[in-house]
Amino acid sequence: MSEARTARVYNQRHVPRKYTPAGRRVSVYVSWSYPAEAGRNAAELDNRFSTLTEVRRVAWPAYEDPKWSDPYRFQQTIAGSLELFFWAWVPFQDFVAEVTGHSVPVYQRIDQAGFHTPLDERVLDDTDVLFVFGLDHMITGQEAQPGEIEALRAFLAREDARLVLGPHHDVGASDDLSVREVEYRHHGDPLVPRQQRFATYVRDLMAGLGVPVINRYGLRPATGEDNRIAPLSTVGDLDEKGWLNGVTNFNFHMHLPHYAVTPDEPQPIHVLARQPIDTSRPHPFTDEGNTEFNMFLWMPPGGDRAADVLLADSTIFSTLFGADDSLRNFWRNLVS
Repeated sequence: MSEARTARVYNQRHVPRKYTPAGRRVSVYVSWSYPAEAGRNAAELDNRFSTLTEVRRVAWPAYEDPKWSDPYRFQQTIAGSLELFFWAWVPFQDFVAEVTGHSVPVYQRIDQAGFHTPLDERVLDDTDVLFVFGLDHMITGQEAQPGEIEALRAFLAREDARLVLGPHHDVGASDDLSVREVEYRHHGDPLVPRQQRFATYVRDLMAGLGVPVINRYGLRPATGEDNRIAPLSTVGDLDEKGWLNGVTNFNFHMHLPHYAVTPDEPQPIHVLARQPIDTSRPHPFTDEGNTEFNMFLWMPPGGDRAADVLLADSTIFSTLFGADDSLRNFWRNLVS
């Protein structure tokens, strides 16, 4: 994770960016309530992020440098783990700023100081490409309001707009505890509990906008002999806009969502990339005969919507899980 090259500014209102034909203005909207996530009881087993102490124990010695382990310098609670997300988004922000010539603000639905920022014109008016990272635990009740969905409809009526939705995984949705245990053993991450259900907010957006997708499971990708994530299975004939030009793989993460296409919406959606699954570890999804899961989807413009809608998990934009030229090509394609 890169060190800051300029002084850090916090608790300051965003300064709107002027439109430039040569560079798109990119914004990131994180759908969580930071206080609700950071304030979860660490004695609860399910539906919370790890504390930084738990991260240090599991990932030892990766976070034993004092900048992470010294409690006078870095929070050791759930809040500390949330701050790792912000550290790991910086390389994506810096890369996009270099490509577009614009800074990349990161909005939170409710931030550390308790300020509530709904997804409205204050976020959308100076945005051309919007990423929505669905990292809110369902238990925190982050429901999209009708006004937010209407604001997004107006945003998507712009031909120069683009929306990237990233609902995270849905682990342990079954009431059967033995099934939850199978899912846990499949992904193999001791930091993820037997039940960790995400993305009420993005699910609401998808329902309101008619995006026929739901996030399911947390599946472990297959890897090669070098322990790198297996290449994507792509459908080039459907990739009319070249979203995957120069892209062979994303980054490895132990539990990625399957973006299941639901049949109850008439609007077309294209599965452009699927990820091979580690089938050496049993899972209800592979028990049904599946060997790949839907990783990257594109919903072309249609009806009153002039903008593209894409789906890609938020971990693809976090360097906590690595980044290479293939991934940076993907970032460039989405914002160019």
